[in-house]
Amino acid sequence: MCSEMKKDRIIPAHIAIIMDGNGRWAKRRGLPRTAGHKKGAEVVEQILEDADHLGVRYLTVYAFSTENWSRPAMEVKALMSLLRRYMESSLVKCEKNNVAVRVIGDKTKLDKDLQASIRVLEEATKDNTGIHFQIAINYGGRDEILRGVRNLAKRIESGETKADDITEEMIAAHLDTAGIPDPDLLIRTCKEQRISNFLLWECAYTEFYYTDVAWPDFDKAELERAIDAYNQRDRRYGGLDSGEQ
Repeated sequence: MCSEMKKDRIIPAHIAIIMDGNGRWAKRRGLPRTAGHKKGAEVVEQILEDADHLGVRYLTVYAFSTENWSRPAMEVKALMSLLRRYMESSLVKCEKNNVAVRVIGDKTKLDKDLQASIRVLEEATKDNTGIHFQIAINYGGRDEILRGVRNLAKRIESGETKADDITEEMIAAHLDTAGIPDPDLLIRTCKEQRISNFLLWECAYTEFYYTDVAWPDFDKAELERAIDAYNQRDRRYGGLDSGEQ
């Protein structure tokens, strides 16, 4: 794509990423899967910085799903250790770079110390005005919707609202992503072409970009390729383009 077109390209306000391929990346190099996860965590920090410099306002990454608990215990333990280290080490960095961090997912199922670290990081960065960084931990799209519906049901039971008064906006307000705009672009790495229970409600009109690149090899150039592909899409939201009217 020519430099002029890149200069004029539209930057998605919100990019979501399914970071796939850490284990396969490690296996190809004769390394344990945990080495792939460690490298992948380093890439997250770099892509957050790159996205911020490009003008992305919201970045959401799928770090640990509700289904990931079924992985081998040693791998789950390693992933949780990585998340702990990130929560503790990123506090100063996020404040310095004006990053607002928010963890989405069912945090009640996480260990108490991890929950505490999340609360500290979220509280310390909540008023930052730079890029908004959402980390999905123990997150599943269906679980998120289920928890939101249950909270709405409690409001109905208490007489606070009526079933017929429920709107899409009310449902969205009861999700983990309340107040966050829906993703404009979802990127999935390492060849897979599934949504894998990620942001099911929020991705109703999201553009998808799939790449063969494994997450540990994902870089700014690949991020820009995804954004350039996004710029070739015609987002009609169910309507007709000008040539069809």
